[in-house]
Amino acid sequence: MTKAATLILKEENAVTLEDVKAQLAHYIEMARKTGEQLGWDYTAAAFPYTIEDDPKRGGRWFVLKGKNPNYRKLIIGVGKNEDNRPVVQIVLPTGATHGDIAKGNELTRFLGKRLKAETRLFNGRTMHFGE
Repeated sequence: MTKAATLILKEENAVTLEDVKAQLAHYIEMARKTGEQLGWDYTAAAFPYTIEDDPKRGGRWFVLKGKNPNYRKLIIGVGKNEDNRPVVQIVLPTGATHGDIAKGNELTRFLGKRLKAETRLFNGRTMHFGE
């Protein structure tokens, strides 16, 4: 069953896919620096995905494809909700692993803090950041 976590932003905080990718690049860089301090490749554990674009998708979403069997796929997209507010959605497609769910929740909270968004996790809980 497909599940989605949603970040609801204020109009002045609207983001593009490139902005979301920049936030993920920041996350990866933080993991890399942590790994340097610890003396091991923490980046591979903290971000076990590759970022994949497909021009056929119209620039509205991209895929995080898992690098190992514990992680399969997350889909991240941007758009507007029914109230015409900017949103970022992280989708767990059918067949997602427990690793995808845990990492999806972690990335959702990270993006929520960075983008100062109302954050609705996969389990329906809501967190408010930036107010």
